[in-house]
Amino acid sequence: MVGTAADDASRRPGTHAAIHHTVVVVRDLEVSLRFYRDGLGLDLLQDRQVEGDWPDLFNAPSRSLRAAFLGDARVPDDHAGVLELNVFDGDVPAGPWPSPPRTGFFLLSFFVDVEATLSRLATLGLGGPPRRVTQSTPNGPITIATVRDPDGVLVLLTPGSITRGA
Repeated sequence: MVGTAADDASRRPGTHAAIHHTVVVVRDLEVSLRFYRDGLGLDLLQDRQVEGDWPDLFNAPSRSLRAAFLGDARVPDDHAGVLELNVFDGDVPAGPWPSPPRTGFFLLSFFVDVEATLSRLATLGLGGPPRRVTQSTPNGPITIATVRDPDGVLVLLTPGSITRGA
């Protein structure tokens, strides 16, 4: 079924949900920070060691993890998405090898200056070979690109909204 956000909201009176944050478990936090902070341009909002019942909640290998929160420091985190990079104490198996689209998690998407970001990533030796396409939007065509983060997560780079009109 195709519709708009207004159509969807009218079917759910009195409800409102928003994305709080997304977590990526990483193998090497410093390399991932170079990718997301230095390459994509996200601000490091917080970096801390966190104790919790992660074995019960996530089936994690330990009660301790390092969490680095990235986003836009100019916008409160309850008004913008936050990316949390986690490194668990203890061994965490590597994720699945990147594959064509399938059900489940697919990609992370970021608003950026696409060409400047691709240039920074290339200088850092990160992201791999980018893939670019021109996509039609309500405001006209835009160029979007995909790269891979250091753990193989597909990352979409877009200069602006693909759903909102001018």
